[in-house]
Amino acid sequence: MRDDDILIGSLLEDSWLTLEQLAAACSVEPDWLLLHIEAGLFPHAECISGTWRLSSEGLARARRMRQLERDFEAVPELAALMADLLEEMDALRARLRRAGLE
Repeated sequence: MRDDDILIGSLLEDSWLTLEQLAAACSVEPDWLLLHIEAGLFPHAECISGTWRLSSEGLARARRMRQLERDFEAVPELAALMADLLEEMDALRARLRRAGLE
């Protein structure tokens, strides 16, 4: 487990970040994030009174997507698909841990 995983899981659990906060935490431009949100690649993003907000899960997703786009020159839709698969794997591993099987 990486240090930023602990930060995401412990400090930001059930917290919401603005578009600008999330972009800064992921070292991306807010426009990069907005384009991905508008393309529907962040399904849990909410716009309330004209302000976008995302959960801490959005932070992990944005970091993964940016890394996939950068490292593998993946198009945003492919990076989002891979992020979906990685999120599902994380959820399954967590279930195994809770069941004492991992």
